[in-house]
Amino acid sequence: MHGEIKRFCAEGDKQANVKQFAAALTLYWRAFDLLPEPKTDWVAGTWVLAAIGDANFLGGDFEAGRDNLTSAMHYPDAIGNPFLHLRLGQCQFELGALERAADELSRAYMGAGAEIFSKDDPKYFEFLKTRLQRPESGQW
Repeated sequence: MHGEIKRFCAEGDKQANVKQFAAALTLYWRAFDLLPEPKTDWVAGTWVLAAIGDANFLGGDFEAGRDNLTSAMHYPDAIGNPFLHLRLGQCQFELGALERAADELSRAYMGAGAEIFSKDDPKYFEFLKTRLQRPESGQW
């Protein structure tokens, strides 16, 4: 089963890499459906939901991204995962939930530093800077 989950996720990743997010989501959900109950007991559930939420975000479906990434937070090793907090914060930002966005983006920043923002639109880090006190070093 674990091999099948990994296979579906790898195929989903290939689709996501060429911006075929609907196809990627179909594959990720197939992987998710293979998880035994209770699904929240499985670390694989965390990374499958992370992939789903990432594809939602990259595909512009911020509501689904918020919902799936929020669900992921009930899975092992999710709380404190900088990437999950980043994507959830970005979805919250795009939906106008700025307090929640600031909270999640702060968690991403605390967990991984400024570099976690480097591959995405700078607006997310710029927004976060308006919500945080500048460090004494003057560097973010």
